[in-house]
Amino acid sequence: MLKFYYNPLSPNTRRVWLTLLEKEIDFEPVLIKLDGDQLQEEFVTINPFHHIPVVVDDGFRVVESLAIMDYLEAKYPTPAMLPSEPQVLAKVRMVQLVAGNELFPQIISLIYESEDSPQAVLAKQHIAKVLQFFTQVLGDCSFFGNEQLTLADIVAGISILSLPSLGVNLSDYPRLEEWSERLIQRPAWQKTKLSSEEFELFKERVRALVRLHTNKANQNK
Repeated sequence: MLKFYYNPLSPNTRRVWLTLLEKEIDFEPVLIKLDGDQLQEEFVTINPFHHIPVVVDDGFRVVESLAIMDYLEAKYPTPAMLPSEPQVLAKVRMVQLVAGNELFPQIISLIYESEDSPQAVLAKQHIAKVLQFFTQVLGDCSFFGNEQLTLADIVAGISILSLPSLGVNLSDYPRLEEWSERLIQRPAWQKTKLSSEEFELFKERVRALVRLHTNKANQNK
């Protein structure tokens, strides 16, 4: 059986978790506690970069969430979560990359910076630009791949559903608000949703990691 190394606080982990659940793939969950399990020799032999998620499927290891999602789509193609039509596939890939490269880093800024800091103000402005772009891409469709849930909805959804807890009102983007409500009604999303306490733990971990990286950068100057 496929083994899934995970921790629910990790947004990248929840990408894969949602894919497994939406595709109804049987798997064995292996919880990795982020206070040191990722540094243990047993896990390092699986992923020398100490990151989750990881899947091991019949001895075949895959790291990095987007690669894992592509692997699951290729091996378990039903239900299909990537369209075959070129333009729609490009739209799905585009949404995945914009969510990861343009939206998520701004979420980190909102978590780490004080609410009225110049950095937080710039982050909210950039988030608004991303949400306006996503509104255009979504159009009148139910999901980013027209009427069926895709991998793009999973990647974008994890970030966008966190925004109201960070002071970004989705009611300013009614199409995205309706889309987000469709997502959260799905059983897989209900199962993987962070509680308010878990979200606070996630924010604490983000702040600790940013401080660590900042200190290391300052030491290397």
